[in-house]
Amino acid sequence: MIGLTRWCMAHRRWVILGWIAVAVVTTVVAGAVGRQYANNFGLPGTEAQRVVDLLNKEFKAQSGDVDTIVWHTPSGTVTSPQVRAAIEPLLARVQKMPHVVSVISPYSPAGEVQVSRDQRTAFATINYDRRANLLPNNTGAPVLNAINAIKVRGLQLAAGGQVIEQAEGFNIGPATTVGVIAALVILLLTFGSLLAAGMPLVTAGLGLITGIGLVGLATHITDMANVAPELAVMIGLGVGVDYALFIVTRFRENYTRTGDVSTSVVEAMDTSGRAILLAGTTVIIALLGMFAIGVNFLYGLSVASVLAVLLTMTASLTVLPAMLSRYGARIARPGVWARRRHADGAPPRESAWRRWSLMVQSRPRTLALAALAVMLLALVPMLSLRLDSSDAGNDPANTSTYRAFNLLSRGFGEGFNGPLLVAIVMQDPSQAATAVPALRAAVARTPDIVAVTPPRLGPSGKVAVIEAYPRSAPQAQATTDLVNHLRHDVLPPLKHALGVQALVGGFTAGSIDFAAVLSSKLPLFIGIVVVVSMLLLGVIFRSLVIPIQAGLMNLLSIGGALGVTVLVFQDGWFASVLGVSPGPVEPWIPVLMFAVVFGLSMDYEVFLISRVREEWVRTRDASRAVADGIAYTGRVISAAAAIMVCVFLSFMLGNERAVKEFGFGLAAAVFLDAIVVRCVLLPAVLELLGERTWWLPRWLDARLPWIRIEGSKAAAAMETSS
Repeated sequence: MIGLTRWCMAHRRWVILGWIAVAVVTTVVAGAVGRQYANNFGLPGTEAQRVVDLLNKEFKAQSGDVDTIVWHTPSGTVTSPQVRAAIEPLLARVQKMPHVVSVISPYSPAGEVQVSRDQRTAFATINYDRRANLLPNNTGAPVLNAINAIKVRGLQLAAGGQVIEQAEGFNIGPATTVGVIAALVILLLTFGSLLAAGMPLVTAGLGLITGIGLVGLATHITDMANVAPELAVMIGLGVGVDYALFIVTRFRENYTRTGDVSTSVVEAMDTSGRAILLAGTTVIIALLGMFAIGVNFLYGLSVASVLAVLLTMTASLTVLPAMLSRYGARIARPGVWARRRHADGAPPRESAWRRWSLMVQSRPRTLALAALAVMLLALVPMLSLRLDSSDAGNDPANTSTYRAFNLLSRGFGEGFNGPLLVAIVMQDPSQAATAVPALRAAVARTPDIVAVTPPRLGPSGKVAVIEAYPRSAPQAQATTDLVNHLRHDVLPPLKHALGVQALVGGFTAGSIDFAAVLSSKLPLFIGIVVVVSMLLLGVIFRSLVIPIQAGLMNLLSIGGALGVTVLVFQDGWFASVLGVSPGPVEPWIPVLMFAVVFGLSMDYEVFLISRVREEWVRTRDASRAVADGIAYTGRVISAAAAIMVCVFLSFMLGNERAVKEFGFGLAAAVFLDAIVVRCVLLPAVLELLGERTWWLPRWLDARLPWIRIEGSKAAAAMETSS
């Protein structure tokens, strides 16, 4: 670390210009080649995926996504000459659009279920030649343009489906701007200097711009969900500013003591730089752990998040030393606000944070139990967590997909927004005449199935497909129960009676399978990340207690954050105030939230415990080490947490429910972790443990590699004293 720091200081101009050049080149190249985002929910081995594979084999031309065009007339009927004169030419134009294989009109015999009972609402289905994730993002744009060109008085017209949703996209509003402004204000209050406040933002910006450019290029290598860049910005901006904040704070502390810029930079990177390297590595390990789940959709989110963290961490470790070596003397002088705040001249050892730590340490059992009770109370709602993909009823009100959802719901019922595909597999084509009608009738008789389409027979004569429309919305628990009822109760007896196999698929069933797979693999993922991180902490801090304490407290933070998220997004607490609709939690949210929150919790753990260990190595007084560690890091950790909370909450200003969900969950996690865990629970527990915090068997100590997280100076002092 020291060698890298000195090299960056000696070549500071080339380091800064090099980063600027890389950021510009990656952004320009990514813009030139374009970005191809794709939501790939493919799950090999699941029933829904087997239906997709059958469609690809038997109905190659119609194996892609199925979208809808919905229209409603408040007067007359959809079969009136005026309505048909507008709709039929529209459907003919859509039929000729790229990637459209067929359009099933309600005015044709095949569309007998596509007209509502009151004859005022109808829909047509658009069959594409590929799944939405394999189509260009703008494939649905011509459909939207054609719909918007229809001008018939009173006629309501909208399109919905995955291809349309992909074409409409979404925006995060002023989230990034608000997050940056909030971070700047907090940094100004922390440092009292515009130059010092701007340095972390510049560093994070260079890393983040480069990372987002690489994310765009990565879309041509792997499937990358359309929310990936927004999540990368959210995570990268938060950790990037925090990492730089810790280094600048330590530099200013060193400069106050030494008065030498170069020495202060080297010592800051030798201590805080090492802690950042460990913290960033822990975050990356947690994010890469998502590959263990084996779900394609998560791979892109993992890659995007890793790139954001890796680039912002690297920028902090290279750009900051270069900038500090040039402007360090200027930013080390406190600004007017800081001079007023510290007019009493109180050093960190006499600060409010040290007094707070001593107060907690004087009542460790009481406050530890109180903090634990708060975290468990926040965690309780997580026990009712329900994972499923939210439907288009949660889309922004100004989107076509939202209007189409509501038109279908009012005209036919919410279930028409998520038809189930039932694939019938026969051993011999001669079975079709008896087996297909019998199976269709059995599905139609199933409670909560309101309509079933005529069957489509594949060219081989061995596969037939019918569409079944549920009564309930795609995201409703009743729909999940219906799919499970069909799979486990209705269809298996028919397999024995008719000698055919029936599989339930479609986007809705696929979403249910997606949630089930992630739920089943989440414990494995948690176990891998926790064990690997605990092993790393054990080596770094040379303690058996610290890894266990860190793992348990981080799990409390994650559980509490998920519990609060369930209260707001699933149970609807304050939903109207926050502009969200109650519904299930997106299946990937707990996975990605665990990866990010566990990593961020480890950040605060590392920053705090590394300073506590530094003081422990120097004084060998466990209680004093905790108090001094809190005194030196409490203010900067609280500032870092405030920045994180503001950045994450700013994404609530966007119009995408999943991004809001993720941002809110991360903000809740950081708040609980920084306020309840790091300020109360951790110092109380460390006080109760005393010197046992640093216990490590001698035989294990002799075999573990040495990684000097406390820095070279503290390590040298420890060796001298021993």
